[in-house]
This record gives sequence, structure tokens and C-alpha cells, in this order.
Amino acid sequence: MRLSDFDLPFDPGLVALQPVIPRDQARLLLLGRATGRLEHRRVADLPDLLAPGDLLVVNDTKVLTARLSGRTRSTGKPVDVLFVKELGDGVWEVMVKGPLRTGQIIDFDEQSRATILRRDAGGTSVKVDSPLSVRELLQQRGSMPLPPYITRAPIEQDRRWYQTLFARTEGAIAAPTAGLHFTTELLARLDRAGIRLATVTLHVGTATFKPVVTERVEDHRMGEEAFEVGVEAAKAIVETKQAGRRVVAVGTTVVRTLETVAGERGGIVPARGGSRLFITPGFQFKAVDALMTNFHLPRTTLVMLVSAFAGTGLTRKAYEEAVKEGYRFYSYGDAMLII
Repeated sequence: MRLSDFDLPFDPGLVALQPVIPRDQARLLLLGRATGRLEHRRVADLPDLLAPGDLLVVNDTKVLTARLSGRTRSTGKPVDVLFVKELGDGVWEVMVKGPLRTGQIIDFDEQSRATILRRDAGGTSVKVDSPLSVRELLQQRGSMPLPPYITRAPIEQDRRWYQTLFARTEGAIAAPTAGLHFTTELLARLDRAGIRLATVTLHVGTATFKPVVTERVEDHRMGEEAFEVGVEAAKAIVETKQAGRRVVAVGTTVVRTLETVAGERGGIVPARGGSRLFITPGFQFKAVDALMTNFHLPRTTLVMLVSAFAGTGLTRKAYEEAVKEGYRFYSYGDAMLII
């Protein structure tokens, strides 16, 4: 497969800069994999689109307020540091732009600073010196790590907007965005309709958003992201499969988590570890029967996963329809349900 195969229709004017309120009033493009039919609905219609006994599986990762603003001590220039992964003893893997080099110091305030320990093609790591732990520093001074296509500065509301109702386990640098559409009212209606809910964890990191730069898609290598499937979730998935009902993944991160641990016949066992699973067209899905997902950037691993699940032709057809009908794109945008 060529990278250009995933140049899906896109209009920059459709990028959503904030969510629809209430969240379940976002539009939902319904795709039938067998029929190719497209139907325009709302997320609030989910109880009518799913069946009693179906199981929604959501990602309970919690987004860190992982972006911290500071200034380089040598030049005084402002710089934003995105804290990605804790390495121990105050050392973190980070993402930062600019001509910085090993040994430079970034001041966050009078008492808190980071010294660059490593900066090369493999990434950047820093050692933080502060009276607060890094997590405390991020909680007090950090902002939500909004994606770069949201071309405004983070605001206080993003702390709520960019976090799902299911967020429990801190560790992500980006939200599992399909889960952002759910409200307490919608969850109550789903429960009354006999639609069950299970949670798994995948901490969304740099691997999900690493650009695919190889012309041959198969040459791309996914980085590792931590996941966990607990006993209750595994049991619920197995019961759903045995009853002949559908496992509905809410988001691509859930797909990757379940398919990472799925047995040959779709069986799921409790597991935790790191996933490097890269799903492209031709992949044989074993655990997931339906997928709810947002609209994604062209040429990304996310679009490739959706194309694998729905088929490249139907995915392109869906994106053409979404652009034509003015659907809102990306993290704060609308969604589609592929069944």
C-alpha cells in the first residue's frame, strides 16, 4: 500500500475548535459495512442504533495537563514543553520545538526548571528540579495538550472538554476522542436499552500520532503504548461474544487494545503490557464487531485502521459525504458509527 492511498477528502474549514454542547448532539454518520449505506444521525441516537446485549467498550485513560510553558535561560525565549512519559527520578521524555541542545535549561518559574539531558533523533529527555513533583507541577501550572490543528490557545474549559466521562487512569497526552461524545444522560439511556459498558485502558502517547513518512505503509513502525484489559472487561467481552451480540469499540485505541490481546477466535483474557499493533487494510479483526470513531487526519495510522475496518472504498465514500455535508472534523468534531 502507498501512503497516498490514504489521502482522504478534507476541508480545513471543517476542523472543530470546540465541541458541540451537549456532547451527545454531535452528528453521527452511520456506515453499513455490508450494504455501503450511509445515514445521518446524532450520537444521542445510539440507543436506537445498537441492540440489547451489545457491549460498548470505552477507554478510561485520563489526559494529563501535560503542556508546560517556560523560557530558555540562555535566551529568554518562550518555549512549550509537552511531558510525554515518566522515566524515573525526575527524568521525563518530552516533546519540545526549537534549536535546543543538551545542557540547556528551561525555567518554568523561579523554583522549577528542566535541564535537557538528551536531544537527538531518538527524542528528548529532561531532568526536572522543583519543590513539587512533576505531576503536581503539571496539575498546578500545566494546560491541556490540545492537538496542533486546534489553532487557539488552551482555555480553562478544555480541562473539561478534552476529558471523557470515563477518565480514571492518568497517563495519556491526548484524549480518546470518540469517548468525548458521551453524557451521563446518554449513558443512562443506553443502560435502560440493555446496552452494556466495559472499560479498558490504553494511554494515548506519541505512537498514535507519529507521522507516517514511509511511502510504503508497511514500512512504518508503531511505537509502544501501555494498555490494560481487566478481569471484568474480559469477562464482559467473552459473554457478549458467546451470546452472539456485538462488541462495539468506542475509538481506535480500544480497537488496538482488544485486537492486541484477542485470541484466534476473538477470545479476550485479562492482560497488560505495551501494544505496538499497527492495523492496516487486510488485517483480520477478531474481537471488534462495530466501531465508533471521529474523523481523522489524512495519511495517519488512525485513518489506516478505519480503512481496515470499513474498507478503503467505503471509508473514502464516508469522508466524501462528511465533507459535502459539513461534518465537523477531528478531536472536537463529529463521529461515525461503522456497523
